[in-house]
Amino acid sequence: MKFVISVNTDEDGIYIAECPVIPGCVSQGQTEEDALRNIREAIKECLEVRVERGMPH
Repeated sequence: MKFVISVNTDEDGIYIAECPVIPGCVSQGQTEEDALRNIREAIKECLEVRVERGMPH
């Protein structure tokens, strides 16, 4: 599956990655690469939880 991911920086220079189609699926990293790697893991975990709870995925 492919998901759209947005990446922005906060006021401290931390990269914030979000997957808008999965509510609450957000991660961060010191670099953009870190944030992207972390959001991929967060997406996987969010989808696993949604399946466990019988929610749409």
